[in-house]
Amino acid sequence: MNLSWLEDFLALAATGSFSRAAEARHMTQPAFSRRIRALEEWLGVVLVDRGTHPATLTETGAWFRNVAREILTRVERVPDEARAVDAATSATLRFAATHALSLHFMPQWLRSLESRTSVGPIQLASDVLQQCESWMQNGRVQFLLSHAHADAPGRLSPQEYPSVQVGADVLMPVCVPGRGGKPKWNLAASKRVAPLPILAYSAESGLGRMVRTLCAEEMDQSGGKPVFTAHLATVLKSMALDGRGIAWLPRSLIEDELNTARLVPAGSCGLHIPLEIRLYRRAAPETAAAEAFWLAACLARA
Repeated sequence: MNLSWLEDFLALAATGSFSRAAEARHMTQPAFSRRIRALEEWLGVVLVDRGTHPATLTETGAWFRNVAREILTRVERVPDEARAVDAATSATLRFAATHALSLHFMPQWLRSLESRTSVGPIQLASDVLQQCESWMQNGRVQFLLSHAHADAPGRLSPQEYPSVQVGADVLMPVCVPGRGGKPKWNLAASKRVAPLPILAYSAESGLGRMVRTLCAEEMDQSGGKPVFTAHLATVLKSMALDGRGIAWLPRSLIEDELNTARLVPAGSCGLHIPLEIRLYRRAAPETAAAEAFWLAACLARA
């Protein structure tokens, strides 16, 4: 349907005359009549009783007159609404963050930045690192917050997706305490009567990628056996607290549990993996709000 047909129809409804309506619409009467007929064919109904003089609207035509007015009024508002949406969108910062960081680190980090810049509305999408990287690559988000390690690189090339370190963390094996507050299972123990139960990350997990890359040899030597697999650190944390086995968890996620000894290190410090917390962006220019936020994040680490 052509929106101008609605204006034609309203002109006809106002004048009751095909000739006067055609003149008002700056076209010949035959051309005008064809446009009214095209509208009726599109709707599948008769709008105008052509047997009367002046022409009158059918009952359906009288109903459609109000509908046509509402449609045209709505269309008139669209440009203003579109500009308002665009302005709101350009001010909104679109983030992706892994689950582990979105729960604890991100709120505190954002609060620390508020003293440097005005942090406007934020739209957050949280998932495993593999999905967050995909959102970054397809332009759904402007920023990605994730753990990183130089020896276990992700899918974002430094040339296309520059980053800045905004924090630090430690990925460490933990479990519930046993007798005397010592770990119930210990990766560093030399003698074992049974394989150690490991709470493992699935292939989609970025933390799992780091554990598999950086601790493969230690895992083999420990004789660990996966007894539960999930892609979220929060799920593995719950299983560890339930006494199901050993999980490599970021310290930022288990600080309270370590302080209250509900979880304890399940191995020596040599099994701890130091991690960076990095903020990624696209190399292409961003909105003014996004560029201001990036500058504040960089200055906070200077």
